Amino acid sequence: MPQDVNAFGQPVGFRVDGWTPPPAPPREPMQGRTCRVEPLDVARHAADIHAADLLDTDGRSWTYLSYGPFHSLDRYVAWATSVAGLADPLFHAIVDLATGHAVGVASYLRIDAASGSIEVGHIHYSPRLQRTVAATEAMYLMMQRAFALGYRRYEWKCDALNGASRAAAQRLGFSYEGVFRQARVTKGRNRDTAWYAAIDSEWPALDRAFRRWLDPVNFDAQGCQRLSLSALTTPILVNRE
Repeated sequence: MPQDVNAFGQPVGFRVDGWTPPPAPPREPMQGRTCRVEPLDVARHAADIHAADLLDTDGRSWTYLSYGPFHSLDRYVAWATSVAGLADPLFHAIVDLATGHAVGVASYLRIDAASGSIEVGHIHYSPRLQRTVAATEAMYLMMQRAFALGYRRYEWKCDALNGASRAAAQRLGFSYEGVFRQARVTKGRNRDTAWYAAIDSEWPALDRAFRRWLDPVNFDAQGCQRLSLSALTTPILVNRE
């Protein structure tokens, strides 16, 4: 994006005329073809999510989160109760429409309306959700809502050692922005944090890429994709690792 020059000959950021801070994300479900993303409700979702999480028998899916695994339902309910009513992070359950069961969670967080920035995080997918169309569609629905509300920047951050999350970010159309060294201490260990983001000017192309990938015609009779999402999003990325 070309920059402006002020009266002193100094480069300054481009004007953002007519933009106003967006509202906070509403507590309304997001409906897709394969999943529904709705605010986390302990009574409706906790037992289903915990049962699905237990299919990860060695707990490796929790390595890079600051909490979990939860070996008992009571512990999961206590954790879910502590976060379900928060406005930031705003936790959502991901419901598989084929079964009606909640199979994962994700949240909006670091919601900065004044800057037009919002992050997606606290993503934990049970084995019932991992590597499914619904897993991708849930991320699309959350991104779609953020940009529809008027956010300018949609962020993804993860432990720099979490290779799976870093690959997922770029597959989903988040451009790489660098690593913040010694950003946090998580579970008693250092965490360097890798940063990724998509911005509003990229959203129309990303929206088309997601819609094309999610179209049922992109999948054969066995449910295998004909065209990968990465093939559609890679040309949109402004920076790769």
